[in-house]
Formats: sequence, structure tokens, C-alpha cells
Amino acid sequence: MVNKIKKTSYTAPSVKKAFQILKAIADSSARLGVSELSRELKIGKSTVHGITSTLEELGVLVRDPIDKKYSIGYRLIELGRKAYGRIELREITRVPLERLVEEIGETVFLGIMDGDHVLILDVVEPPNEMKITSPPGTRLPLLAGATGKAFLSLLEEERAKEIVQKMGLKTYTHRSITDPKKYLKEIKETKERGYAIDDEEYLIGVRAVAAPLPISSFPPSAIWLVGFTSRLTDQKMEKATRAIQKTVQEIIHSFETHR
Repeated sequence: MVNKIKKTSYTAPSVKKAFQILKAIADSSARLGVSELSRELKIGKSTVHGITSTLEELGVLVRDPIDKKYSIGYRLIELGRKAYGRIELREITRVPLERLVEEIGETVFLGIMDGDHVLILDVVEPPNEMKITSPPGTRLPLLAGATGKAFLSLLEEERAKEIVQKMGLKTYTHRSITDPKKYLKEIKETKERGYAIDDEEYLIGVRAVAAPLPISSFPPSAIWLVGFTSRLTDQKMEKATRAIQKTVQEIIHSFETHR
């Protein structure tokens, strides 16, 4: 019986190695790749690859789509924030997003850039019976519609250009922007005016307005409003762009107030 009790002191080497990898990435001022981690920690490359791949799948690490190197993922940041009782991005944005939905009457999303995808963190729906929606946790293509322009507008111009060239621009509808120069121009315009437009570029019959959230304490974040073209008329789109810009300012003010 005593021998069985002693088994509780067993330590899993893979867990220790995973923690070493996480700490090395968190302590580094730059992203780290498998080879660098292997050399620094003296852990076999195959082991490092297996652990980082699993951590990426869990959202604990994020792999850059260009250089394939890792940085800390939002899920780990989120756990840390919960542990220290800090205000989370969803909590900061929830009330302003609810006001935006009330004003425009269309679904609004909050999401972050998660590698080569967009990860939806929160969604606020209008009471309409017919609406566009996706649950939190849904992953969308990064360079699809207005969201891609919003997220890439938060990055340095050269960095945005690298991502567009590496990932390429897909044709989702006949309105999709597939010319890199035109897409990069729209990213630049998004950075200047504070919002991006999607006029049936991702889905036929659907329009969207997306706005980046320039809050450096969080991963690249954005909010976007989506509705059917029949309801999001040109006049209502103009109203939506003003409203979403106002919402971004409310979110920034709320964040600064609760820091």
C-alpha cells in the first residue's frame, strides 16, 4: 500500500518540457522556432516539434504563418489574466458592443488574429429572426473580407505585405479582391480611416464593417458588424461606419479607465 502512495510523486517529463518551452518563448523578445528551442533547451527537435504542435492546437502557442516561429497564444494570456483577476478583452468590449448592436440592429463580433486565422471571442446578436451569426471559438480565414484588412492594418506595412504574399488572396465571390496591390491599398486606407468595408467580398448577399482595436496589451484585435445586403443599405453602411468608430473609442476609453 505504501508503494502505491509513492506513485503520486511521479513527475511527467513531457509536462516539464512543455513548461520549459513556454517559458523560453515568453521570456524571448522575438519569436522562436523549433530549432532555436531545441538548441537553447537541449531538447530533441522531434520532441520540441510534437510539444509545440500540440500547444498550438490548444491555442496556447501561435505560429507565425511566414517564419513558422512561435509566440505565446491568447489562451495562455487569458488564463494568466484570469489568475491575476485582470479585466479581459471580452469584459471591456461587451457593453460597447451591445450598444452598437442596439443602434444598428445587426450582429457584431469580437475577435483576435490567431496565426493565419481569425478567432471569434464574442458575439452580440440583435433580436431579429433573420441574422448572421457564428459562435465564439469559430475560426475564419484571416484574409477574407473586411476582417483581414482590419487585422493587417494593425501591423507594420512590410509585415502585412509579407503575410499577403505568403498566404495569397482567395476568390470567395466575384467581388473578392485578389490583386495584392489593391488589397494592400485597402489595408492602408483602413489604417488611415479606422475601418474596413466588405461589400459581398466573402459571402454573396452579405456586407460587413470591421474596425481594428489599437490596444497593444492584447493580441491584434478587431470588432466587425455583419448583415444582409438587403438591410445594410448604403445609407445604413455609412451610419454603421460612424457607429463602429465611436464604439472603438468607447472601448479604448474603457480600457484606459480600468488599467
